[in-house]
Amino acid sequence: MHIGKKFLVFIAAFCIPAILLVYWGMGLWFERKASSFLEQSIAHELANINEQYQRSLRRQLLLSHIYAGPLSSLSPDAQASMDSAWYEHTHALGLHFYRYSDAGLISFGVGNDYPLSPEMVSALVNGTEDVAVALLLDSGPLLITIITQGDSRVLVSRSLSEEELTRFGRSGFVERIRLVDSRDGGQYQIPVAGIGSASLVLDVSFGLRDVSSPAIQPDRMVAGILMMGILLLALGYVWIRRSLVVPLNGLMSQLGNMDPSASRYLPLSADGCAEVRHFSRVSNKLLAEIFAQKEQARVILEGIADAVILTDAKGDVLYLNPPACRLLGGQAADFAATSVSGILGIKPSLLDRFLKEQGQACKQISLRFAGRLLQCTLSAIEDHQHTRTGALLALRDVTAEERLKSELRRQAEEDAVTGLPNRTTFEARMKRLASGQETVALCYLDLEQFKIINDSCGHLEGDRMLCMVAKTFQSCLAPGELLGRVGGDEFGILLLGRSAHEVALLLKTLQQKLSMQVLESQGQCHRVGVSIGVAFARAPLPPVGELFKDADIACVAAKQKGSNQIHFYDDKDKELNYQRNAPKWALRIAKAIHNRELELYFQPIHSLHGGSPRKRMEILLRIRESNGRILPPAQFIASAERFKLMPEVDKAVVSMAMEWLAAHPNFWHDHCLSINLSGNSLGVEGMESFIVEQLQRNGIPPACICFEITETTAIQNRQRALDMLRSLRKQGFAFAIDDFGSGFASYGYLRELPVDYVKIDGCFVRQLASNAKDYAIVKSIHDVCSVMGIETVAEFVESQDIMARLEEIGINYAQGYAVGRPKPLKDYAPFPLRQPA
Repeated sequence: MHIGKKFLVFIAAFCIPAILLVYWGMGLWFERKASSFLEQSIAHELANINEQYQRSLRRQLLLSHIYAGPLSSLSPDAQASMDSAWYEHTHALGLHFYRYSDAGLISFGVGNDYPLSPEMVSALVNGTEDVAVALLLDSGPLLITIITQGDSRVLVSRSLSEEELTRFGRSGFVERIRLVDSRDGGQYQIPVAGIGSASLVLDVSFGLRDVSSPAIQPDRMVAGILMMGILLLALGYVWIRRSLVVPLNGLMSQLGNMDPSASRYLPLSADGCAEVRHFSRVSNKLLAEIFAQKEQARVILEGIADAVILTDAKGDVLYLNPPACRLLGGQAADFAATSVSGILGIKPSLLDRFLKEQGQACKQISLRFAGRLLQCTLSAIEDHQHTRTGALLALRDVTAEERLKSELRRQAEEDAVTGLPNRTTFEARMKRLASGQETVALCYLDLEQFKIINDSCGHLEGDRMLCMVAKTFQSCLAPGELLGRVGGDEFGILLLGRSAHEVALLLKTLQQKLSMQVLESQGQCHRVGVSIGVAFARAPLPPVGELFKDADIACVAAKQKGSNQIHFYDDKDKELNYQRNAPKWALRIAKAIHNRELELYFQPIHSLHGGSPRKRMEILLRIRESNGRILPPAQFIASAERFKLMPEVDKAVVSMAMEWLAAHPNFWHDHCLSINLSGNSLGVEGMESFIVEQLQRNGIPPACICFEITETTAIQNRQRALDMLRSLRKQGFAFAIDDFGSGFASYGYLRELPVDYVKIDGCFVRQLASNAKDYAIVKSIHDVCSVMGIETVAEFVESQDIMARLEEIGINYAQGYAVGRPKPLKDYAPFPLRQPA
């Protein structure tokens, strides 16, 4: 409904009825209040009239007493004279005096106008009390009073005219008062005393016509007021219409004519009251913000690289940004009101379901358009009632990205040179292919002489050789078997369902074919060989990682056997098991160093001739498990050397040995500890400074320490060993060569090494008592060392016969089970020096 009509309806249906209801209610209230006031006034007036009547009775009684008092004391003549005087004065006032005695009722004065009948008189004079009653006679109403005076009673009567009675009431309010029988009276009556059973009342008539007649005037006044109110309402409606309704209608008209798709912002203009102008300003601010957001959205949609299409609830195109026009090959007007499903080839059911269902607000689909792969994101557009009014399609050309992903996936899964699966892909496919097989053979192939090709001919020629090798290997495999490049010059082959014999025959065939592959480069011919390690397993199969580890260890064993060898992993091979468990031992050693779980043992080194005043012993390293078992030293020492952990191990041993010496200063003057230094520790940055720092920190004399280094280590690291030995010798430490005689050219290097002791390798000592060759070798070593001023120590002395032969040769010290077994250093007690035989 129009707002002007609403105001008219409001005035006609609400304001005017409200005014009439108020008038009617006020009239009822006024009438009730007036009626209540009138009743109160009438009741008050009736009481006043009754009081006036009673007062009149009392005055008449008083007159009776005034007359009767002196009368009783007078003589009869005087009484007659007095009666005549009273009559003359009271008759004009309507008063009549009578005396009642045995002779009857006698009137005062002359004449006898006595109006009472004997029966009335008899009823009045009986008794002795004063009597005041009203009497209604044909001649009119009388007021009679009777008093007793001596033996006689005096009766006074006075006529009550209607005018006198009316004067009892208030003038202008009481219209008439009459003394009548109660049955003849009107609405307002005042009972009065009468004779006998007579029921007399004062009938009061009020002048209510004067009271009710003004009630006609307020109706006319109210009607005038009502008309003035309606006129004011009309004027108010005209004012409201001009200041509010008309400006609002103008605003509504401008809002209704506003085009949402207009490209230019047009503000609203409005006159009228301040509220309308404020509404106009707020609306303009809101419209400006909406227009700014619309322009911002337009700039964003036109500026992004993705194609954006806006549809209505039926799926017809409403808007396309420039990238969408370029993608579709046309202008926005060419696709207006066209179904987007038909343009892009989207299933209509898919789009219709998305627009109608109140579920997923965003959905991604892939589609092909004009030979391109597009990623389409469908986003629902909803109104304030969460009803879908359309959809926004964001199209992104992902053709190049998918190609790049495919290429990266291929590069991540395949070797770039040979096209074979790389190690990661090989392991993943191996898990899938090996599942459910009875037998599996994993072959680890390491090319030989391949580095010569890379170094002499370059990596391009090396890549050619790798491709030739890959084709050769692939030609020997059956369908379903797997070949991959798992390293620089390493390949992996997975053979399925073959026996160990069949695997060996196949690998020999593979080696033969590979030997026939020749790479010609720069006028030279190059061939490669291959060492193969095989991990053969039957169901249930071990994990892939374990198979790879076994095949790798077997390949190392094959290379140790010579060129172009094949080796099958055997879990009963002790040496291979050591290599297989080397990583675990390395981790265990690192943990033991970190948690200080290393334990030091000692083995005594006894002087055979008693020439040395010091008690010597070699410090040995052990690791104790949580269950108390001591780990075999050969295993973890070999693992530590393989994984370059020996510098840390040696530092731990040096630190613990010096701390033990620092805790036992009573051993400083006659003990010497032999501590082994690994070849990996010689020349390591910081090792020399660490040893000197530990010496200074513990405050022990350097003569208490002798470092043992192996002969092969000293030879392999000759210059570094020499520099470190010379520097530490200046600090006062002693040095010994361990396992002397097992290497080559030992005497030549012995001449250069600044050592104090030579420990003869135990392989020459074990059979010394029964083998003349070993005897001659040990003797020659001792003779040479004696000439050079170096003392000798024999290792692995396990019997007294060997001890006797060593003394015969002149060896200075002996070490072995015949002298003493290794024991914990913490349990050390000084052992007695062995006396020579």
